[in-house]
Amino acid sequence: MPPTARPRSRIQQRNRELILDAALEVFSLHGFRGATLDQIAEVAGLSKPNLLYYFPSKEAVHKVLLTGLLDSWLDPLREMDPEGDPLAEILAYVRRKLEMSRDFPRESRLFAGEILQGAPRMREAIEGDLRDLVAGKSRILSRWMEEGRIARVDPVHLIFSIWALTQHYADFEVQVRAVLGPEHDPFAEAGSFLETLFTRLLAP
Repeated sequence: MPPTARPRSRIQQRNRELILDAALEVFSLHGFRGATLDQIAEVAGLSKPNLLYYFPSKEAVHKVLLTGLLDSWLDPLREMDPEGDPLAEILAYVRRKLEMSRDFPRESRLFAGEILQGAPRMREAIEGDLRDLVAGKSRILSRWMEEGRIARVDPVHLIFSIWALTQHYADFEVQVRAVLGPEHDPFAEAGSFLETLFTRLLAP
């Protein structure tokens, strides 16, 4: 039998979490190419040799972050219930995506940065799991359209538009807040706007 990996100690688990959180901060600010292990170690409050004890390279840290991120990013779409009310299910998906942009802006920017670079470290995943999920949900959307329960639009581009209109508030948060001013809550206002937008778009 292969040897069983020893469980991480509390300190090891804490340091690993510190490194991943610091890496998320650095990658989301500087992108993969601009980030360095020295920056990650400094933000984590650890020495570079200590960081290398947990992760052998910048690529290794980035891969762990992206692997966890993609799975979390797919969950809101997975939750769309094929037996639910079509408009309610779509609006719930919009809300979940907007909430993710509000609560996890660094993760959104990390994902966007990877895509802008051509997705060299996650192309297989987006051409596999992500593409398969979108295809499956598009079939559900198409069925609802054929049943006359929502208006006919291109289902894949409908999903793209939800991504664009929700993730914008994380990826361009500085711009959004600068234009709106400090007296506005962009996510609350966006939620109301997007609900109206998609309700009118999809009205049968």
